[in-house]
Amino acid sequence: MTVTEDKPIIAPPAADAAPLGLAAFGLTTFLLSAKNANWTQGTDAWLGYAYAYGGLGQLLAGMWEFRNRNVFAATAFSTYGCFWIGLGLYIQLAAPHATSAAQTHNDLAWILLAFAIFNTYMMFFATQVNAAVFAVFLTLEATEILLFAGNFAAGNAATPTTLIKIGGYVGVVTAAAAFYASAAGVINGQHGRQILPVGSPFFQRALA
Repeated sequence: MTVTEDKPIIAPPAADAAPLGLAAFGLTTFLLSAKNANWTQGTDAWLGYAYAYGGLGQLLAGMWEFRNRNVFAATAFSTYGCFWIGLGLYIQLAAPHATSAAQTHNDLAWILLAFAIFNTYMMFFATQVNAAVFAVFLTLEATEILLFAGNFAAGNAATPTTLIKIGGYVGVVTAAAAFYASAAGVINGQHGRQILPVGSPFFQRALA
């Protein structure tokens, strides 16, 4: 009688989900930043995409990155996917019941401050990914700081304050950085080599 030893079945890794997550983040950030910059006539053009693309798209990308054992990307995409879903729910469900515009601005300021704290340590950890990803987190850090400061200062302002508008402009730059990193991930992945440069990590991980 021959006894055979069962071998574990190892599933192949999922495709790189980072280009999807970056594109979802970039597009939704662009739409909201255009509103903050007071470029758009409507007020909620970004809202549906906060749920469907920036939210669900990034959350799915984050789950796939967990499958790929990429802790940084999984944490970043999942967190910002939930950020967009949560922001959309706040705008639709909580903001209409605010007692004043000042309360809404204050709520948004605290939300953005909380995510700026998260983004700060992720920005430092992005130095171990590549320059393109670091640029996304660096510009996002500036965007969030400007927006939470602007919302704290907004009070009863009916139109975006100067800081919020500047935050919108910097947010557009953030979106452009995310689009570039996404495009690089797509084309480099297609060719199996670097076509669009993304730069090297600023600090190499210490060897065990």
